[in-house]
Amino acid sequence: MPLIEPGKKAPAFTLKDQNGKTHRLSDYEGKHVVLYFYPKDDTPGCTKEACDFRDTLPKFKTGKAVILGVSVLDEASKARFAEKYDLNFPLLADEDHEVADKYGAWQKRSLYGREFMGVARITYLIGPDGKVEQRWDKVKVDGHANEVLEALH
Repeated sequence: MPLIEPGKKAPAFTLKDQNGKTHRLSDYEGKHVVLYFYPKDDTPGCTKEACDFRDTLPKFKTGKAVILGVSVLDEASKARFAEKYDLNFPLLADEDHEVADKYGAWQKRSLYGREFMGVARITYLIGPDGKVEQRWDKVKVDGHANEVLEALH
């Protein structure tokens, strides 16, 4: 599916996090939601991105924003990843890539000359009204958390 353009309503979703808790987009009505899609738990780029969001989380909370990470591995993988790096925000298990598909993050990728379907590194900033305010495509990990934080102010 295509990427969701700023100004459009963000697609609803229901996913479980690393602790088995269910999260719905509607749970966060009235708050900003940083919904970031990442390829795989506990890989170098994804770990750096998650740790940057972890380290800047207090600043996001002052701006009344929540951070939700999404990838296709299961809850157990998310739990190990969160525990290993002391990640203090929900990591959502999108095992059938349904949510990644709705948001256009399930894409053809290539690595070492091999093509496959996987999660692209894309971040959405969803406003308190449930509409997409900003989208970052082909995210560069370094400085991304601060870039998203700046967009909130």
